[in-house]
Amino acid sequence: MSFLKFLFNRGGQKVLSLPKDKIPRHIAIIMDGNGRWAKKRGLPRAAGHKVGADSLRAILKASAELGVRYLTVYAFSTENWRRPQEEVNFLMGLLADSIDREVPELIKNGVRLRFLGRLTDLPQTNQDKMKNAMEATALGSRINLNVMLSYGGRAEILDGVNKLIADAKSGKLIKPVDEELFSNSLYTSGMPDPDLLIRTAQEFRISNFMLWQISYSEFYVTPVLWPDFRKPQLIEAIEEYGRRIRRFGAVK
Repeated sequence: MSFLKFLFNRGGQKVLSLPKDKIPRHIAIIMDGNGRWAKKRGLPRAAGHKVGADSLRAILKASAELGVRYLTVYAFSTENWRRPQEEVNFLMGLLADSIDREVPELIKNGVRLRFLGRLTDLPQTNQDKMKNAMEATALGSRINLNVMLSYGGRAEILDGVNKLIADAKSGKLIKPVDEELFSNSLYTSGMPDPDLLIRTAQEFRISNFMLWQISYSEFYVTPVLWPDFRKPQLIEAIEEYGRRIRRFGAVK
């Protein structure tokens, strides 16, 4: 019998049960397909982003229920600033509204919220709201939610290198740089690398996301567009992850 075991709750919905060591500790998601979801329905792209925000809320809740400790989502890349200004303005407004609406629930449910990226690129109003939200949720211990904003993997690596150079010039860096030291110079300092990387909308690209951290992550690509990705789809991804044998370069 497989170590995977499916249970059904009273509502008839499938619930995944796995041994603790088979639950990914850290899941990263490239949330793709909001625009295509809206286009298929003859709706403006903004409608896709709104429903995509609902998906994030549902996936955060499901991840916490399943025992995932870190959830990292790619919300806005360094390249996304090239989008039409109207769409960028809408996304910044959606971010501000989401922070106002969601933070009380995050505190109630033990979620620690962190925004990672070149945050000074964002409007000052957003920066202030993000800072307050991170401070308000700092004691959350059930699950960590990392929202990547104005984020790029190359930018993160460059920022890490420049931090190490600055530390060397100031005398703070007193030993050769190794992998652990370099990892701690990144935005995700102190966090485990993602065990599972999910990308929605059937795109087979990394898109400049967590280039250092995903070196040994398991990839899962689904044709489901992000606004349609909810708990059943997350369970399918974790089920697939649970069937994999992670070797980390060794032979097993």
